[in-house]
Amino acid sequence: MNSTVKEILEWVYCVVIALALAMLVRYFIGTPTIVKQVSMYPTLIQDERLWLNRWGRTTKTMPKRGEIITFEEPSQITYTQFEINKEEPIAKYNEKSGLKWFVYNFLEIGKRSYIKRVIALPGEHVEIKEGKVYINDEELNEPYLQPGLVTDVMGVGFSDFTVPENCVFAMGDNRNHSTDCRAFGCIPLDKIESTVALRIWPIDRWGKVE
Repeated sequence: MNSTVKEILEWVYCVVIALALAMLVRYFIGTPTIVKQVSMYPTLIQDERLWLNRWGRTTKTMPKRGEIITFEEPSQITYTQFEINKEEPIAKYNEKSGLKWFVYNFLEIGKRSYIKRVIALPGEHVEIKEGKVYINDEELNEPYLQPGLVTDVMGVGFSDFTVPENCVFAMGDNRNHSTDCRAFGCIPLDKIESTVALRIWPIDRWGKVE
């Protein structure tokens, strides 16, 4: 093997190792992302850059109420009155395995994710009525909402239920422009990808996201 070929192979080896390490960090520790929708306005604005903390997924840690999370898009977003099961308010997912799981979840090719705020935790009773959210019969204080904003269930959805074990109930702050757990049900812990750690762009809004 001449020196030129050897040098090329060494560079290829270094690039492969670097890419593998980058993918491991992105999946298990954290990654940047860009806000693409308006469902979390005014907390998050389109085109802002965020740093996502994925260590919670690695350690299978349940997020706290009020934290902003990202999670895998459910396979069914809306239900008809004949399809919905309000006794089991859990979002539906088509499970993947083997190479399909690796490409979809690890490489994130063709994957869609949602970003919402955790409202209720396992075992808590949620009721949405008169434009407000009640947790265990107590009105939830939501200072992050725009003044005068009401919370409704649009169409067929979940408005009176108990959050199942190992699941969370999450909604967007911009309630009238957010497709969230009101429509498709609670998110299982193993479908939660990350929590929002920091806003990293624009610079004048840099810092922790509340």
